[in-house]
Amino acid sequence: MATQKTAPFAAEYEPAENLGRRRSPRAPVSLDARIGRGGLDRTLCKVTDISLHGAGIQTYSELRLGNMIWLSLPKIGHVAAKVVWVGDFEAGVEFQEPLTTEAFEILTSQ
Repeated sequence: MATQKTAPFAAEYEPAENLGRRRSPRAPVSLDARIGRGGLDRTLCKVTDISLHGAGIQTYSELRLGNMIWLSLPKIGHVAAKVVWVGDFEAGVEFQEPLTTEAFEILTSQ
């Protein structure tokens, strides 16, 4: 019976960034914001993470899956967003129009 010898193998690698279903990476933040409908601010919320395409928020207000809201972000203003998931006192929203790179940098540098 012949045995095969294998040479030791070494390689350097970088793991690929796993975004899951997200189109862009999210940055952790802690921003006080407001949620409203029709452009009127109605209730406070906390933005816990944000990307160019959406955000995670914490709120005591009931949000329903599929609802359109206005999210009033500090130094940026009102952004239209769709509620894409809900949980206990938290939700994820997808922005109707992606944030600009400049707006994203303003929000993540605070």
